[in-house]
Amino acid sequence: MYETVKMLHSYWAYLALLLLVIATLNALFKYFGKKEFHPLDFRISLFTLIVTHIQLLIGIVLLFAYLDVISGMGMKEIMGNSVIRSNVVEHPLMMLIAVVLITIGYSKHKKKLTSVPKFKTLAIFYTLALICVLAKIPWNTWF
Repeated sequence: MYETVKMLHSYWAYLALLLLVIATLNALFKYFGKKEFHPLDFRISLFTLIVTHIQLLIGIVLLFAYLDVISGMGMKEIMGNSVIRSNVVEHPLMMLIAVVLITIGYSKHKKKLTSVPKFKTLAIFYTLALICVLAKIPWNTWF
């Protein structure tokens, strides 16, 4: 089960990252270009929210499967091994923060009435989330 969930989590991550980059660039370009907010912009931010939440759920399942694999290790061993520490503590925490930022940004942008504040809110929160994601992607195992 662990390998199947890991593969699903890895492949879904490409979609999540692609949509996050698209949503972030869309918000930034349209904010600085003072463009109008269209239904397509809403859909891009919504699909990004949905895909990242699905990725989070897959990641939680993967984390519990991974914890089953390392259940015999003590906390000192886990924190002493940089790869395991990254997989169990750093990566999940940073990705959770990114999903929270995406959720907050999406929720706040819906309350804005005009285009510029909508894009500003999305640009700020989605950019911060993208930075968090890019900082903790395990690049050495990703390609």
